[in-house]
Amino acid sequence: MTAPLFLLDPDHDDSPLASDELHTGWRLTLPERIRRHALSSMRLQNGDQLDLSDGDGLRISALVRDASTGLVEVTDVGRQAPPEKELILVQALAKGGRDEQAIDMATQIGVDQVMPWQADRSIAKWRPGRNDRHWQATLDAATEQSRRAYRPRLLDKVDSRGLASWCRKATDQGGLVLVLHQDADLGWDAVRKRVDKLPASSPVAVVVGPEGGIADQEVQTMMREGALAVRLGGNILRAALAGPVALTLLADMLGRWQSEAPEPSA
Repeated sequence: MTAPLFLLDPDHDDSPLASDELHTGWRLTLPERIRRHALSSMRLQNGDQLDLSDGDGLRISALVRDASTGLVEVTDVGRQAPPEKELILVQALAKGGRDEQAIDMATQIGVDQVMPWQADRSIAKWRPGRNDRHWQATLDAATEQSRRAYRPRLLDKVDSRGLASWCRKATDQGGLVLVLHQDADLGWDAVRKRVDKLPASSPVAVVVGPEGGIADQEVQTMMREGALAVRLGGNILRAALAGPVALTLLADMLGRWQSEAPEPSA
């Protein structure tokens, strides 16, 4: 069984995270919030294994030595290499928490960056200081649940004008931006051909609209800036599901559903 993973916060947790400061046999005391989760809620006991990560590729394996104090002993330290092609989800704000459901599932699938989008048809409104905390907490929880060493990066919220500019910059740099739209002419076979031709370091972004769909003007503007409008299939998916489905297909194209665990980098 895979060991549970917990994120360490380099800015607040009093534990060195640089891999050259950590070694097998080194002991550390878990921060209080991790102790509550790992030892109180999950009831890990002496001898149980857990993983710690900074969310930036570092993975520390450790054994619980004293559950009463939160003392653990490091058994292995490694740093996982980042993916060659990043997956980006541009998620329109959606009511009923469907946007947060989308980024939760996207994190479990393996998305690398998440961008909130205040689309023209978004009923929900972005509240700075509140939504960003909620979205970050969702990304953190899904990172731990899926036991990833890389936490998705939360980008700044954009409006439709800002998203169009971002599309131009991304495509000018060799990236592929896919706008999910039910009336698009291109299907998923065309996407696969384009993904296969991408340079090694080029990211792939998926743009998902709100409940009412993306306005035609928004689609046309993004296409003028280099994005491709594509359809997933004949069924119309909810705002919470469209992005994760597209990311799952892309992850498969990029070879992320491999059976062996990725080798840590030196």
